[in-house]
Amino acid sequence: MPLQSSPKAAKIEPQMAPMIDIIFQLLIFFLLTLKIVHPEGDFNINMPVATQPGNNEAVEILPNIKITLKANADGTLAGVFLNEVSKGNDGQAFKRLNSDILLLIGRPGSHLSENVEVEIDADYNLHFRHVIAAVSACTGRLGNDGQVIRYVEKIKFASPIQTAG
Repeated sequence: MPLQSSPKAAKIEPQMAPMIDIIFQLLIFFLLTLKIVHPEGDFNINMPVATQPGNNEAVEILPNIKITLKANADGTLAGVFLNEVSKGNDGQAFKRLNSDILLLIGRPGSHLSENVEVEIDADYNLHFRHVIAAVSACTGRLGNDGQVIRYVEKIKFASPIQTAG
C-alpha cells in the first residue's frame, strides 16, 4: 500500500517568540548573578620583553635597585641579595629587605620613591612564594592604621635563565 501525502501538508515552523523569551531570561539571569571581582593586589609590574639572542641592550633608569633571589636545587630559598649585598635566607630576610629599601628611598611617598624602579632577578626553579614575598617587601608595608604604606611603584622582572640540571 502506498503512502498517501495529504495535499495540504503544512510546513512546520518553530515558534520564535518563546525562544526569544528564553534568551532574554537567560541573559537577565547571567547579568544578575555576575559577581565583579576586585583585584587582590595592585602591583605595577613590568614583565621582561622577549629579546633575540645577542640583543642585550639595557636601558638604565636611575635610581636602580636590583634584588636577586637565589634558589637551592629543590627550589627553596638560598639567599636574598639587595644590590649584591646578602640579606640572608631565613624568615627575616624579607623584613631586612623591606627596611633596607626604606633606607634607600628615604621616606615613602617622596619624589625619589616615585622614580625608583626595582628589578627582581629570581632563579628559574625558585618557589613562587619567595618571589611574591620579595614583591611585597619592595612595594611597602602595612601601617598602624591598616593602610598600605607604598615604597616603590615600579617593579620589573629580569628574564629568567633556565639552567640544565
